Amino acid sequence: MLDANIKTQLKVYLEKLVAPIELVASLDDSPKSAEMRGLLEDIASLSDKVSLLENGHDARRPSFSIGKVGEAPRMRFAGLPMGHEFTSLILALLQASGYAPKIAEDTATAIRSLTGPLRFETYISLSCHNCPDVVQALNAMAALNPAIQNVMIDGALYQDEVSARQIMAVPSVWLNGEPFENGRMSIEEIVARLDTGAAERDAARLAEQTPFDVLVVGGGPAGAAAAVYAARKGIRTGVLAERFGGQVMDTLAIENLISVPHTDGPKLGRALEEHVKEYAVDIMNLQKAQALMPGKNGAFHEIRLENGAVLKARALILATGARWRELNVPGEQTYRGKGVAYCPHCDGPLFKGKHVAVVGGGNSGVEAAIDLAGIVGHVTLLEFGDALRADKVLQDKLYSLANVTVIKSAQTTEVNGDGHKVNGLTYTDRVTGQSQHIALEGVFVQIGLLPNTDWLKGVIELSRFGEIIVDAKGQTSVPGVFAAGDCTTVPYKQIIIAMGEGAKASLGAFDYLIRGGA
Repeated sequence: MLDANIKTQLKVYLEKLVAPIELVASLDDSPKSAEMRGLLEDIASLSDKVSLLENGHDARRPSFSIGKVGEAPRMRFAGLPMGHEFTSLILALLQASGYAPKIAEDTATAIRSLTGPLRFETYISLSCHNCPDVVQALNAMAALNPAIQNVMIDGALYQDEVSARQIMAVPSVWLNGEPFENGRMSIEEIVARLDTGAAERDAARLAEQTPFDVLVVGGGPAGAAAAVYAARKGIRTGVLAERFGGQVMDTLAIENLISVPHTDGPKLGRALEEHVKEYAVDIMNLQKAQALMPGKNGAFHEIRLENGAVLKARALILATGARWRELNVPGEQTYRGKGVAYCPHCDGPLFKGKHVAVVGGGNSGVEAAIDLAGIVGHVTLLEFGDALRADKVLQDKLYSLANVTVIKSAQTTEVNGDGHKVNGLTYTDRVTGQSQHIALEGVFVQIGLLPNTDWLKGVIELSRFGEIIVDAKGQTSVPGVFAAGDCTTVPYKQIIIAMGEGAKASLGAFDYLIRGGA
C-alpha cells in the first residue's frame, strides 16, 4: 500500500509513540477494505508499539479506530486517510499514544474542561485542503478529553450516508447526530462554539489591553507583513484577526510567490503566523472588528469589536482582505451548503456523476469548470458577458471537454431547490430577454471578490467598488489610518502584492508616528 519512501518517513514518526496503540479494523470483502487492510498492515509492520486487530464491529465498513491499548478508542477513520488526510492519520497515531497535541495551553485547558459525551462525525473529501485542519482539530480534542470522539468519513466512499444527511459541502461536522458546522474551522473556533463563556472572557481580557502604537486589523499576507515591519521598529504592535491567514487559507496551490516554487494556502497561512510570532506582537485571533472611531487632535483611534471590547492605537493599518462575491439572488443563501458552493476543489467530489453549474467566465470560473468536468457528469458554465474572460489557454481546454456546455450572455436570477437541496438554476438570456431553466444538482459561484469594508462605510473614503482609497504610502482619508492588501484600491489582487503593500503601509504608519502625527 505504502511505497518504500513513505514507509521510511512513517517509521521515523512512529518512533515517537509514547505508549502502545491498537488499530482495530472493521472490514468486508470490498476492494476498499483490501486497500485499508494493506495500509494498516504496513503501519503495524513499522513499529512494535502498533498492533492490528480485524475484529471491529463498526457499521461503517471499511473503517478503523486508533486507541491506546487498554482504553476505548476515540479516533476513527471511515475511509482511507490518504492525500491531504495522511497527515491527519500520522497525528492521530501519535496523539492516541499520548503524544501531546501542539496547541496553546489555554486552549488545551478549555478542551479538558468540556463535558460530554461529544461525538463528532466529520465528512470530508480527500481533495479538500480545508478538511484536514478540522479533522486534526477534533482528533486533538479527542486525545485530550475522554468525553470526546471523532470519526473522519470520506463522503465519496459513503455516498448513501451523505445523500441521506443531504451533505453537499465539506468539511461538514455533525455533533451527537445533529449538524454542527460546515467549512474550515480552527481548534480555537470549535472550542469557542462549545464553550459558552469564551466570548465574555475574551471581551474582558481585551478590554484590559493598553493602547498600541500600531494596531493591524487583518491577519492575511498584508496584515502579517505590516505586523512584522512594525514590530521590527520596536513599537508596541497588535494584530486583530478574524481568522489568521485570511483568504489564503482557502487557496489550494500557490506557485507564483517568488522564491517559493510551490506551496499551498494553509501551509503559507501557518508560516505567516509563525513569522509574526517571532516578534513581540500581540495576536488577537478570532476577533471581528465592528466599528472604527477615528481619533481627533492626537487622540487614540478606537476599534470596537463584535464582542463589545474596544481597542486603542496611535495608528491603524486596515488589512481586512476580501471574500468571495455572492450572486445575491433568491435561493443562494437558502441552499448554501446544500448545493450552492464556492470551492470546487473541496466540494466537487460530493457531486460525482451529477449535473452542476459554474457561474463565472473568468479564470477562476473556467478553471473550476475544467476541474469539475473530471468528476461530475456534466458542467454548464454561465457567463454574464458575451464572451469568456479567462485566458485563451484555459478556454481552449474548456472547449475541448465533451461534458461541458458554455452559455454566454446569461444573467443568473434564481437558485432553485426542493426545500432541502438545489435542483435547478434560472437565468435570463440577455440577448432575447427570455427566462431559461436548467435542471441540476449543484451551483458553484466563481464571480470574483468583494472587499471586507462594509463596517467602514461613512468613516473611511471608499471607491465605488467598496475598496479603501489609499495613496502611495498606504494612507487613507483619515490621518493615522493606513490600509493594505485586497481591501484597497491597489490593483492586482495577488499575495505577493499584498505582502509588499502591508510592508509599505507599516513603514508609512511608522513615518507618521515619528513625525508627530499622533
